[in-house]
Amino acid sequence: MKMKLISAIAAAAMLGTLAPVVLAQNVAIVNGKAVPKSRVDALAQQIARSGRPVTPEMQGQLKEEVIAREIFIQEAQKQGLDTTDDFKTQMELARQTLLIRELFGNYQKANPVTDAEIKAEYDKFAAANSGKEYRARHILVDKEDEAKAIIAQLKKGGKFEEIAKKSSKDPGSGANGGDLDWANAGNYVAEFSDALSKLAKGKTTETPVKTQFGYHIIRLDDVRDAQLPKFEDVKPQIAQQLQQQKMSKYQEDLRAKAKIE
Repeated sequence: MKMKLISAIAAAAMLGTLAPVVLAQNVAIVNGKAVPKSRVDALAQQIARSGRPVTPEMQGQLKEEVIAREIFIQEAQKQGLDTTDDFKTQMELARQTLLIRELFGNYQKANPVTDAEIKAEYDKFAAANSGKEYRARHILVDKEDEAKAIIAQLKKGGKFEEIAKKSSKDPGSGANGGDLDWANAGNYVAEFSDALSKLAKGKTTETPVKTQFGYHIIRLDDVRDAQLPKFEDVKPQIAQQLQQQKMSKYQEDLRAKAKIE
């Protein structure tokens, strides 16, 4: 009898020790089923991945959320919704999506874009866009005779901007009086670029410039040294672009290696 009493006391003491541990591992017991704290932690991590900070004040909300989910899950299972073909199909699609996301995430971690790669891409961009920038206007028409008539009209004092708004078939610049804003000559097709670079500031082409788009009358308003963005200002965009290129290449390589019948 004495030994049984001692054993009972020891067991009670052990349960008293384990109870806080068990409670610490679970946030609640719903209809007899434990809701582990790990679910709260997983939900918090999911929110953090989306870029939102997880504040201490949110812990109570997260706890209520996982409890609510457990209640709803139990009811759905009670109704047998987890055994339907539609549910199984959706679960398989979700599994595929998560698995692919993990694959791509692991690739990005193992193949990060380096500062050297970003700088090299910026230098390539700078080299292609250095030199002069031109602020030009143009009027685009379909026929050479139309272009010649407009040039004659300009020589008689016609306003370039007004004629562009009325006659240019380029809807983007035409509405703005033919304004093409600042751009490197290399941004235009060869015939246009060649004519533009030969113009003196304030001058208009004496003859129509033919391109694949039609006939242009070009006026050069100003010239300046190319204004390139600072490296630090565009570094994040370059990094994102390079990462997308790496990911596209990775996906293409996997498809190339796959045996598809």
